[in-house]
Amino acid sequence: MSEGSIISIVALLGWLILAGSALASFRMGWGKMVRLALIWLAVFVGLFLIADLMGATLPN
Repeated sequence: MSEGSIISIVALLGWLILAGSALASFRMGWGKMVRLALIWLAVFVGLFLIADLMGATLPN
């Protein structure tokens, strides 16, 4: 594992902790959090499918 990938993993964990603490500050119940997570998942999957159908590719 290279130094760059370790830094990326640490940064990702930091962002996840930051996002989790921000979400916890809203004091929502588990049911509402799961529902919102599923909605966001559906949004991103939908956008991915639309981009795939349109033939979009990532730049190299």
